[in-house]
Amino acid sequence: MDIKVVKGDIKDVEGDVAIVGHLEDSGEYGGALKTLNVAMNGEIGELLEEDRDRAKLNMVTEQKTRGMVASSRAIVVGLGLQKDLTVDGVRQAMASAILVAEQKKAKTVNVVLMGAGRGGLNSKLVATAITEAVYLGLYKFDSWKSKDEEDNVVEIELVQIVEKDARKISSAKQGVEIGEIGARGTNHARDLVNEPAGTMKPRDLKNDALRIAESSPMISVEIFGRAELQRMNMDAFLAVAAGSDEEPYFIHLKYEPKVKAKKSIALVGKGVTFDSGGLSLKPAASMETMKIDMGGAATVLGVFESIVALDPAVEVHGIIPATENMPGGKAYRPGDVIRAKNGVTMEILNTDAEGRVILADALAYACELKPNAVIDLATLTGAVVVAIGEEMTGLMTDDDKLSEQLLASAAETGEPTWRLPLFAPYNKLIESKIADVKNIGGRWGGALTAGLFLKKFVDPEIPWVHLDIAGPAFAERPYLTYVPYGGTGVMVRTLLNWLKKQK
Repeated sequence: MDIKVVKGDIKDVEGDVAIVGHLEDSGEYGGALKTLNVAMNGEIGELLEEDRDRAKLNMVTEQKTRGMVASSRAIVVGLGLQKDLTVDGVRQAMASAILVAEQKKAKTVNVVLMGAGRGGLNSKLVATAITEAVYLGLYKFDSWKSKDEEDNVVEIELVQIVEKDARKISSAKQGVEIGEIGARGTNHARDLVNEPAGTMKPRDLKNDALRIAESSPMISVEIFGRAELQRMNMDAFLAVAAGSDEEPYFIHLKYEPKVKAKKSIALVGKGVTFDSGGLSLKPAASMETMKIDMGGAATVLGVFESIVALDPAVEVHGIIPATENMPGGKAYRPGDVIRAKNGVTMEILNTDAEGRVILADALAYACELKPNAVIDLATLTGAVVVAIGEEMTGLMTDDDKLSEQLLASAAETGEPTWRLPLFAPYNKLIESKIADVKNIGGRWGGALTAGLFLKKFVDPEIPWVHLDIAGPAFAERPYLTYVPYGGTGVMVRTLLNWLKKQK
């Protein structure tokens, strides 16, 4: 599929479908909607007048044009109230419309910069949102579905953003490029999360990292196996890996920009490819989706899938401890005491709180690189889902500036994120009688005590953010039009947006 920007009038550009937006409180039809309505002798207007709810966000009205305009069908998608319109609203509306176009077996789709006229939105951001909506909305994970050779599958081949104003063409093209970069990384992360754990093992994350590194001289990779990890004093990571027959791998990707970087960033992603809970075994139903416990690693790999095209000016490290958490005969036990790479000892009270254990060594390793910031991503706690629901990422940090930057990028990309406190008095909840810290803190405030646990393995001189993506990493229901069931690739676009702004 190709997405491009063309100069012209939506009524005159040939295609199977023409998509325009409709503001709920716009009064007289304006812009592209007016153009189509006039060309079609008011037929679209009549349909819209029959049901005023058709202007509500994501509501779709579809009509054959019968040769009155160059496209065979017209699709009008509701944008809601003008005062409430956001770039993410455009992203949602476009995904609603493109799914209808797909159902109508369209090959060529034309669309205007919805919201960039009366809606007052930036044309570059709208073009980005439209592009992301197409790629993310049409995403499917069906590699394990049997294919019927007789199925008449028609795929969209071309999407054209049609703009009359020549002054907006350049910014729209830039927006398309940004949208393609973000969507590519996001869909790659989705593929990794959606793959069953039997075919997405630690070695598969390793192989994906090797493939990415081979794709560009700007990316290099180091892979450490069990013997090397022992020499590196990564006893916490190895303790979790001990119960599995699968070889663990510690992955270190590195992106170097074309010009010498003034800053470096470390992204750390939890890579538990299957979490049984270890000896603290999960109930059967709770294991059904535990292939997703490498969602943090998938996000890091998604970022690296697109980072060369993004071309940020900073050096970026991608660090992934990849293992299974299994209840084998060599598995670590409740009551064990383990020393992490930075020398901090931890008492293991629950082997199902393994993500923070492997991240302890990964964060200590990341800090040894002396980056300007460390960001970790992990499907870490069910407690964060209890606190803020399935659709939001929990952000924890003591660095206000870094928090503000990431929250702003998350808002721009439509990935809801909420800052939670690293409440120091809760450190008493993870005090151990026999070690420096214990790996669980009791029933209450579980997301916060997990964050406080991780903090003990971070150099206090280095700005650090913990992102708990346990809720939004996997959509058990399609809660947004561009987020289908399954892995979401959450935070790939946010991190790419943020990295591009770093100097």
